[in-house]
Amino acid sequence: MEPILEKISKIGIVPVVKIDDAKDALPLAKALCAGGLPCAEVTFRTAAAADAIKIMTENFPDMCVGAGTVLNSEQVDAAVAAGAKFIVSPGLNPNTVKYCINKGVPITPGTSSPSDIEQAIELGLDVVKFFPAEQSGGLAKIKAMAAPYVNMKFMPTGGINAKNLTSYLDFPKIIACGGSWMVPGDLINAGEWDKIGQLTREAVQTMLGFEIAHVGVNCANEAEAEKAANRFGFLFGMPVKVGNSSIFAGGAVEYMKEPYLGKNGHIAIRTNYIERAVNYMTTVLGCEFAEDTAKRGPKGELKAIYIKEEIAGFAVHLVQK
Repeated sequence: MEPILEKISKIGIVPVVKIDDAKDALPLAKALCAGGLPCAEVTFRTAAAADAIKIMTENFPDMCVGAGTVLNSEQVDAAVAAGAKFIVSPGLNPNTVKYCINKGVPITPGTSSPSDIEQAIELGLDVVKFFPAEQSGGLAKIKAMAAPYVNMKFMPTGGINAKNLTSYLDFPKIIACGGSWMVPGDLINAGEWDKIGQLTREAVQTMLGFEIAHVGVNCANEAEAEKAANRFGFLFGMPVKVGNSSIFAGGAVEYMKEPYLGKNGHIAIRTNYIERAVNYMTTVLGCEFAEDTAKRGPKGELKAIYIKEEIAGFAVHLVQK
């Protein structure tokens, strides 16, 4: 997969924006980055698209800014000259795809059928757009098409919103979803950047789904942990489960048999997509993670990791749902 697409995969959502006036590009980019989505697909549906891309890329060089609705080589040239880092097209035009490949520009063309997928494979692509997603059969069709084309990944756009976002992203063959629900045209034209920032933050929180998994309490020794867990379980009718290093009372309170990370203990935060959560917290919030605390699955997938800071004497770690 192209490095820029790997980066987009860690972000998870690609805001698809239509900009009528280039002066709106800078405040829009600020709102998206502040809201947690340093990414944008600027559609070539207006004369302002190239100028908007140029403004975004010059002012936010680390932002993943690409051009959408690209229909021909002339638009490819205009987008690349403006600083676009990737190209997206609504359909699969072999000439446009070949032109991008020859120029070394990542492109995700639109597909909606097995024939489209086979053309993409023939052209050497391993990621395609699925468009219009909901109208073309939605997640069920992507899963059906992914079965025979095991190495192909998808970036669906069209009808994706806060209600169905995670159902798409839960499918591992989907690297990210494109959507415009957090950047509606009327808010852009009205300059309601605070509202766009709010919608962007809500989209990120919907995607990541942060929730408290459990609280770990440091005890001096195993006997103290056992006493505390039994008392808590007795008072609130919770089952007590003894583990190797701790004792749980129910599923929400963990008593450590000896002090672990954190002055007082730790708080575990569950998330839908831990890699995306780490990327968001690192690049947007400025958090640092302790890599030596990372726990990984048999395929190297991240399962849990602590942030470096303590909050009120508690260490904090993320866990994959």
